Amino acid sequence: MGLIFLETLTGPKIFKCKCCEAHLTSHEAIVSKDFTGRFGKAFLFKSVVNISLGPIEERRLISGLHTVNDIYCSCCQQMVGWRYEKAYEDSEKYKEGKYILEKSRILKEGW
Repeated sequence: MGLIFLETLTGPKIFKCKCCEAHLTSHEAIVSKDFTGRFGKAFLFKSVVNISLGPIEERRLISGLHTVNDIYCSCCQQMVGWRYEKAYEDSEKYKEGKYILEKSRILKEGW
């Protein structure tokens, strides 16, 4: 197995993996705090780092049918949320290419 390259984010408010504390995203990347994930409250972000994508699958969510990938921490492989690949409803198109991080799977640093 090779070395794992992890990006370190700068800034006062960082979200990290709860399991290994690898940086995932910053406060500036938040799109919305009003989402629900598999494990409760979740946040929508425009960008994340240090993740790997799972296979693409269609999933029926509260807001309708979407094509998504689960996302995993690159360091510890903990599932931390999902990425929206495609939304079928016009009102949901803004989610495409964005990421859900489950609140129960992340930590805040600098708050």
